[in-house]
Amino acid sequence: MMTGAPVITGIGVTAPTGIGVEAHWAAVLAGKSAIGRIERFDAAGYPVRLAGEVPGFDAESAVRPRRLISQTDHWTHLALAAAEEALADAEVDPGALPEFEMAVVTSSSSGGTEFGQREMTALYQHEPSWVGAYQSIAWFYAATTGQLSIRHQMRGPCGVLACEQAGGLDALAQAKRLTGKGARLVLTGGTDASLCPYGLTAQLSTGKLSTAQDPARAYLPFDAEASGYVPGEGGAILVLESAASAGARGAGPGYGRVLGHAAGFDPPAETGRPRVLRRVAEQALRDARLTPGDIDVVFADAAGVPADDRAEAEAIAGIFGPSAVPVTAPKTLTGRLYGGGAPLDVATALLALRDGVVPPTIGTRRPAPGLDIDLVTEGPRQLPLRHALVLARGHGGFTSALVLGRP
Repeated sequence: MMTGAPVITGIGVTAPTGIGVEAHWAAVLAGKSAIGRIERFDAAGYPVRLAGEVPGFDAESAVRPRRLISQTDHWTHLALAAAEEALADAEVDPGALPEFEMAVVTSSSSGGTEFGQREMTALYQHEPSWVGAYQSIAWFYAATTGQLSIRHQMRGPCGVLACEQAGGLDALAQAKRLTGKGARLVLTGGTDASLCPYGLTAQLSTGKLSTAQDPARAYLPFDAEASGYVPGEGGAILVLESAASAGARGAGPGYGRVLGHAAGFDPPAETGRPRVLRRVAEQALRDARLTPGDIDVVFADAAGVPADDRAEAEAIAGIFGPSAVPVTAPKTLTGRLYGGGAPLDVATALLALRDGVVPPTIGTRRPAPGLDIDLVTEGPRQLPLRHALVLARGHGGFTSALVLGRP
């Protein structure tokens, strides 16, 4: 029977790089970028016209029961499909487990903006009677958590973390805590989908989005030409089980263990400084009972904003030493997915641990001077990987770090 840290036994992916774990992983290893022109709406009048969109997603075939399609937002559709894959991947039947010993904790940055915009447009163009009843819940940050809980009869402690990009790691940390308090299984991770006029306008307010028009040069973290980041949609849902529960049902070793976590807050006036990120990462290592020398790869937050990139590079170099650990940011293939970005990074890190390979950071060709990190850029790097550190920062100051280990 397994003992110790909780185990991730299933992964489901709905991302710009592909639908399904292996499709995503193949695209990552091939360095196949999914960033292109926004197609979900006409973005010709917007300064940002590029994004990472999930290709070929068909809610009619992916979402069950079908009535949920009209009752929920595209962001929830993506999570429902990813959750089905994750549960199948874990080979677990939720109906065979006590419903009050299963939980759901997801992350969300924007909620159901596309659904909300459609209903508010109906209100402004017509009258209140034109607004559907599901507007009251479909836009809400916790809608995905609620729908997953209902869909799979998971009636234990449920919640949502609204900490932008950092929320995905915080959700996994909360899931880990729940397994320590009696939950056998937690669906966790997150998705986001805010590629609509209302959603994109809200994102523009940060001033950190890239306005470049060349998809290959729009999102270049740690590069001398970095000018911001590209938004995206999608993410990953994971099945996290207590080691005892996974062992009792005869589950395999899983993808990896969640060993440690820490979170902090960096006031907006100080987000260009490494102080908080470094302390959070060091605390995550202490929580995992590891030293810097135990970490074999860092999955960077990779803001793509020069000051933020420099602060992250200084934090990493301060912990591990100059260029002492491989650093990567596969999110250059997808854009930043907000509430879904960190869960997708976790999924990618777990696959890296499984296969012993560090995926590359595609696009970054000329690292900015003075950044003392070993950024993997030329192609996949084969290495015997034991532990990975995943970093995430969210707009407004949210900061989080998660440590993963091989099964």
